[in-house]
Amino acid sequence: MDNIDNKYNPQLCKIFLAISDLIFFNLALWFSLGCVYFIFDQVQRFIPQDQLDTRVITHFILSVVCVGWFWIRLRHYTYRKPFWYELKEIFRTIVIFAIFDLALIAFTKWQFSRYVWVFCWTFAIILVPFFRALTKHLLNKLGIWKKKTIILGSGQNARGAYSALQSEEMMGFDVIAFFDTDASDAEINMLSVIKDTEIIWDLNRTGDVHYILAYEYTELEKTHFWLRELSKHHCRSVTVVPSFRGLPLYNTDMSFIFSHEVMLLRIQNNLAKRSSRFLKRTFDIVCSIMILIIASPLMIYLWYKVTRDGGPAIYGHQRVGRHGKLFPCYKFRSMVMNSQEVLKELLANDPIARAEWEKDFKLKNDPRITAVGRFIRKTSLDELPQLFNVLKGDMSLVGPRPIVSDELERYCDDVDYYLMAKPGMTGLWQVSGRNDVDYDTRVYFDSWYVKNWTLWNDIAILFKTAKVVLRRDGAY
Repeated sequence: MDNIDNKYNPQLCKIFLAISDLIFFNLALWFSLGCVYFIFDQVQRFIPQDQLDTRVITHFILSVVCVGWFWIRLRHYTYRKPFWYELKEIFRTIVIFAIFDLALIAFTKWQFSRYVWVFCWTFAIILVPFFRALTKHLLNKLGIWKKKTIILGSGQNARGAYSALQSEEMMGFDVIAFFDTDASDAEINMLSVIKDTEIIWDLNRTGDVHYILAYEYTELEKTHFWLRELSKHHCRSVTVVPSFRGLPLYNTDMSFIFSHEVMLLRIQNNLAKRSSRFLKRTFDIVCSIMILIIASPLMIYLWYKVTRDGGPAIYGHQRVGRHGKLFPCYKFRSMVMNSQEVLKELLANDPIARAEWEKDFKLKNDPRITAVGRFIRKTSLDELPQLFNVLKGDMSLVGPRPIVSDELERYCDDVDYYLMAKPGMTGLWQVSGRNDVDYDTRVYFDSWYVKNWTLWNDIAILFKTAKVVLRRDGAY
């Protein structure tokens, strides 16, 4: 029974995902009509009765074409793509279909209702990705979406591949083991390291195991050997993870030279382009003004609570900005007025606290923090005044961590990347564990962000920030 289930799992997944998209693409139109009826108590004023059936049929045809595009062109039901990358493709596709629908209405001279059109495509852009993710989650729970995976390799590249797959649950790769005949470790991340070649073939008797080749760049011969072996054993599900650590992969264009095994990567630094910086700056200004308007009552209340001990509500600490320019980074005061004296005394008398401070410039149990301060730091509300830094142009909504001058030396060669961008109110570090992440990983996240900047990445990080703040992950 398991063999039969495994055999048909990929087909079942494709069908369920396609049906989900088809259903909610069409429901978007009906929900839009329902909203119009709820608001205006009628529909015929916006879509005449004699055009309603035609519009419904046309929308259904559009939905079939859209699902076909997802299936055949974008391979959404066949390939397993990272969540945010797939979401970007869904948004882009639905926007294109919305524009096509607008052109179709104009060409056919149907009565146009901006309310129906806006409601319909807004619902589509929300419902389709949401219920696709929910469908994947349900399929994952049932074990249908999960794909048994073996990572070939045991070095840094293989471990990095495992970590990346673990962060993308929706991709459904269930790593069951590592494989490397020359591995020195018996286990990696509590998974066994297989050294016997026969075992991996035994594990794939049903033909449903996915193999990921993640050898180091110095082990190219192993990659070539195992590509041949996997082909000989008719393994169709194979992925190669090249060792490209440090390259800005998000902004690369890939091309090949005919009859040569040469891959050309055209690397772009988006933040070096004036148009990209203008787009990011516009996004910062619009979003920060909106957040300030919404959060102003809360900020006034926090101002009152913080000033009850007689000190100022906001303080500005010197941080390193773009091109190394220092600026005052605003925060709600969360510490006692004589915080420097308290810190100096603590570091002089407590060697454990001194070692913790020298490691990350932070203290988990900081005696300088007030009762109100502990709450606003835990919820990140102390950083709300940085919205004024964003408006001034010293900071961005998303970017590398604001650091003090003494920390620059710890960035080593990556300091040049850090100085290319404005520090952010949030960033990869904040959504990846915050204070629970070691310093070298923070440096890696900051340099990765700069090298791989896109506006879509900023949007993704902002959504992830909301989730992290609500859960209070890694904050102290």
